Formats: sequence, structure tokens, C-alpha cells
Amino acid sequence: MRFIFKTDYDQDIRLAKHGGQVFWYSVLMLVLLASPWLLGEYLLAQLTLVLIYSVVGLGLMLLAGFTGLFSIGHAAFLGVGAYTQAVMTAAGVPFPLALLAAAGLSAVVGVVVGLPALRVKGIYLGIATLAFGFIVEEVFARWERVTGGNAGMHVKPPALFTWKLDTATEFYFLCLAVTVVATLAILNLLRSPTGRAFVAIRDSEISAQSMGIHLAAYKTLSFAISAALAGLGGALYGHMIKFLSPEQFNIIQSIDLLLMVVIGGLGSVHGAFLGAIFLITMPQLISAVKDVLPDFIGQAPGLKAVVYGVVLIAFVLFEPMGLYGRWLKIRTYFTIFPFYRKGMFRRQKAFQKSDRLR
Repeated sequence: MRFIFKTDYDQDIRLAKHGGQVFWYSVLMLVLLASPWLLGEYLLAQLTLVLIYSVVGLGLMLLAGFTGLFSIGHAAFLGVGAYTQAVMTAAGVPFPLALLAAAGLSAVVGVVVGLPALRVKGIYLGIATLAFGFIVEEVFARWERVTGGNAGMHVKPPALFTWKLDTATEFYFLCLAVTVVATLAILNLLRSPTGRAFVAIRDSEISAQSMGIHLAAYKTLSFAISAALAGLGGALYGHMIKFLSPEQFNIIQSIDLLLMVVIGGLGSVHGAFLGAIFLITMPQLISAVKDVLPDFIGQAPGLKAVVYGVVLIAFVLFEPMGLYGRWLKIRTYFTIFPFYRKGMFRRQKAFQKSDRLR
């Protein structure tokens, strides 16, 4: 079992806690760099989608997992970024500037949506973001002069100045670079006073306010950063699928994104990546199992929704820490074997007096 003795504050906020992390993340990076030569075209496309959804998941994880604010209309930010990228690249704007504009406009929209978070929380905040998602979807459908309406619009391939990224391998490396930068940015943000303020708000707003944390400013900032990452992922998503239509950013997409971070593991950066892997691979597994199941089950139109619902209920009841929580338990089991106790991770009821007195 590994014991880390910290002797200074710099060691406490270091990205890599020990040499083992440096080794395994280096191996993972080498595997990702070699993936275009190790995987076929289809699997490489699926891995690219995992990277894109991971960027979106990092933003939603920051909002829901680290700040405690849930959004049921997050697909709207994904759509704002995708349509902004498509319109600006069609107008001849260089790809890097269009990417920054997509993230910036999504952040501005996130600030507007974050304003209700200053007054409401819980289910009421969810209703507010859900209504926003419906409004944005309707705007995409009605603003035909810009978005093409229900007929949709095509997205030009990305280009870095005179270099066109029109192959799957080149676009994969672009998504990998954006994902690495976004991950490092989130990790550094969480180590900063701003990130710790987000966590304090999640744990107890009253306690955070008593320590001098400005709730309105930090909640709005969390929405803006989360929306910016969703817009960044949306811009890459638009280039990936090459065609945009309003129904791609509906309530089902928002629920999928929320499902991604819940199943991945709320409150962990790893959970965003594990949730993205789940979101991409689960439909493939369902399609593979359909041929084995009886026709009245395998051909049922709502099979995917039923499976997702059952999986979500199972995680909420038996593994609320998500996939990353399950991995922590498995790792701990092998680390301290044979001294592992069954009740080591048993959930305990805990109440905060400040929350009970509100």
C-alpha cells in the first residue's frame, strides 16, 4: 500500500502525486498517440467521439460534480458551439478563431442561463435549464437564415491556415490536443482558490458564504466555464458529424450528457472520461445483443431507453460513486488484500446542521 508523506504545500497541489501516476498516464498518452495505427477507421471514429464527449463532460462535471449545480439543458450549449463554429467557418473565419468564438459565445450564453442559479437550486434550477434547452432548440429550428432551420446545414472540414484537416487521423489528433489542454486546464482550476470555492459551494452554501465566498459570482463563473467547454466540444462535434440539425441538441441529448457524468462518477475528473466511454460504447453493446434477444425484446423501439434507465437506477442504488468509485474499490481491494473489509465503503448518513436549519 502506498503512503505519501507531504512536507510542503507545493507537494499538496502537485498534478502528479507520485511516480506511479506519471508512469501510467505516460503509457496512456503513448497508446492514444499510437491509436491511429492500432485501430481501424470505425474504432478510431468512436475514440474521437469519446474525446469530444470528454471535453463536454469535463464542463458538466465542473458544474454538477464540483459546484453542485445540475443542468438538464446542457445540449443547448453544445448546439450553440456547433452552430457558431459552422457559421464562422462557412464565412471564412480561420479555424482557431472560430473555435475560440464558439467557446466564448457559449460562455456568454452560460452566464445568461447562470443568472437563475443565483435564486433557485435543486429541481427548480433543473426546470429553468430545461426550459432554456427547449428555447434554444426552437431558435435553431426557426432562425433559418443562419442555421438552415429543420433542413440543417453542412459543416466545412477544419483547417489550420493552409493545412486542411480532412482525414480521420488528422482530426483525431486535433481532438486529442484539445482534450489534453482542457483536462490540464480543469485540473489546474480545481487546484486554485476558485476551484476550492466551487467545492465549498457544493458542500454547503451557508458555510461557503460565511468564509467570504461570493456565491453569485462563483455560480455564474461555474456556468460560464462549463458552457465554454460544452461549446468547445460542440464545435468539434459539428466537424465530426459534418451536418447539423436542431433535433441533434434536444432534451434526449441533455439527459445523455447528465447520465454520462452521473454514471462516470460525480466529483471526479476521471468520471468524465469513464462516462464518455460508457455513452459511446453502450449503444454498440445494445446493438450487438439485439441479435441474441427474442424479437419482441430486441426489436422493441424503446429498448435503449429501458436499458439506460435500468443502468442509471442500478448505479444510484448500488454504486452512487459511479464507475470511478467502483474502480477505487477494486484498487483498494487488491492494495490491502487480505485485510479488505466488506463494509469499508459503506455509506453513512451525515447531516449538516446549517442545512437542517435553513
